[in-house]
Amino acid sequence: MTRLQRMFRISWVFCRYRLDIFLPIAELPGPLKLFFLLAPWHLFPQPKLDRGDRLRLALEELGPVFVKFGQILSTRRDLLPDDMADSLKTLQDRVPPFPSDVARNIIEKSLGAPVSELFKEFSAAPLASASVAQVHAATLLNGQEVVVKVLRPGIEKVIHQDLALMYLMANLLEKYWTEGKRLHPVDVVADYDSTIHDELDLQREAANASQLRRNFENSPLIYIPFIDWDYTRKSVMVMERIHGIPIADVPALKAAGVNLKVLAEKGVEIFFTQVFRDSFFHADMHPGNIFVDVSNPADPKYIAIDFGIVGTLAPDDQSYLARNLLAFFRRDYRQVAQLHIQSGWVPPDTRVNEFEAAIRTVCEPIFEKPLKDISFGHFLLRLFQTARRFNMEVQPQLVLLQKTLLNVEGLGRQLYPELDLWSTAQPFLESWMRKRIGPAGLIKSLQTHLPSWLEQSPEMPQLVHDALLQLRGAGPTEKQNQDTLALLREQQRRTDRRWRRGITALALVAAAIIGTQPEALMWAENAPLWTWALLAASGVLVIRGSR
Repeated sequence: MTRLQRMFRISWVFCRYRLDIFLPIAELPGPLKLFFLLAPWHLFPQPKLDRGDRLRLALEELGPVFVKFGQILSTRRDLLPDDMADSLKTLQDRVPPFPSDVARNIIEKSLGAPVSELFKEFSAAPLASASVAQVHAATLLNGQEVVVKVLRPGIEKVIHQDLALMYLMANLLEKYWTEGKRLHPVDVVADYDSTIHDELDLQREAANASQLRRNFENSPLIYIPFIDWDYTRKSVMVMERIHGIPIADVPALKAAGVNLKVLAEKGVEIFFTQVFRDSFFHADMHPGNIFVDVSNPADPKYIAIDFGIVGTLAPDDQSYLARNLLAFFRRDYRQVAQLHIQSGWVPPDTRVNEFEAAIRTVCEPIFEKPLKDISFGHFLLRLFQTARRFNMEVQPQLVLLQKTLLNVEGLGRQLYPELDLWSTAQPFLESWMRKRIGPAGLIKSLQTHLPSWLEQSPEMPQLVHDALLQLRGAGPTEKQNQDTLALLREQQRRTDRRWRRGITALALVAAAIIGTQPEALMWAENAPLWTWALLAASGVLVIRGSR
């Protein structure tokens, strides 16, 4: 009955805002087309609103799950026209708070004690109320000011019901819409499914916060509040309360004498540091989640909250992304085209020359403008729109990155309109690439992988021996089996010698670099004892491998 009521409610809102304008009715089979042409929404008048506002208002009326989905969808300009994306971008968490006594009950049930025994003070009125949780101010027994985040009651049930309907609609779109297979609406809903379920586990959010705090410990760029793990559970999280000026309050920042140029450039540095140094980035950096520490106005510091959504990139995606961006900076459009094909972002049969020409057509008019007049985020969007013509599929691993970059650039330009994101980003990317492929990168790779190689080396003869034993009896005669085994053993001995010599060669290269490169020499002086022990073990392999 509950599901039927929810379905009726969604249908009513759908009809009220005449969202049938989004349905690909002309592409549907005959029976379905006839059904939709006779559907009851035709009894409702067309609202005097554009399509983006219709969708936004409908999502707001349907509640927190659809509001959150609209917020995420607003970042998918590769899927939506600009007018709709701009309208959805204005979505806010307009969810009324749930009663404070309900919040207290959830806290007491999760932490196993009365609120009066857990906190010295607890504010009944919430500081904020969002889609999936609300936040209350409190003071611990030791006097530490904290905020208590409480998961919205019953939200999981609502989410499961709404996600089931979203999957149904996405499957219909993917099956009957000509653009469905390329844009993967089911995958989009699946991404949202994963994202919102991550936000339903406050312990996961706390773990994300702890990781980011370690990554930026004692950093002059950003401060991450600490998590009190003794008071944190799946439905409750207690975090240090921070005090700062909301980053969207530019007049207050100016009144405090904050150097907005430094603040904007630090935002860019934080983003690229998270993506390329750590491969772990805060992916929900909208203005409501960012504050500014103005205790030193000449050198301001960011403060971040709300860590429910984080993003990561695989090493291959990191490398392709960095090389793509650097190729853009250098106007090497052919390399951009080749990298898109090599990475699998466009089909392997894409004609490089045609793709290169299309990219040049998009980029050249932009590069003729002063760098300060170029929006890096919109430039990427234009590129994705061009790639769409070449059947570039949606890349889920880049979605959060794109969203975060747009947020960072939007914040930066709001703070300092002259922000030149390109010139700020290029030195960082070039430095990262040098470290990755230069001597330091090679040494780091050796330091990372050599121990595991050596650990596995004693197992290799046993693995080969086990494989040889399995071959016994596979041949027609015992004599043939013995000859085959003898041949395989000799090949294994040769392979073993080559393998040892390969490891040795890597160690010798590292030693040569240490002797010729200043930065490597500095590393060598501070290298731990186990590293030198591994190099000594490589020397033993030389002797053994020469036998």
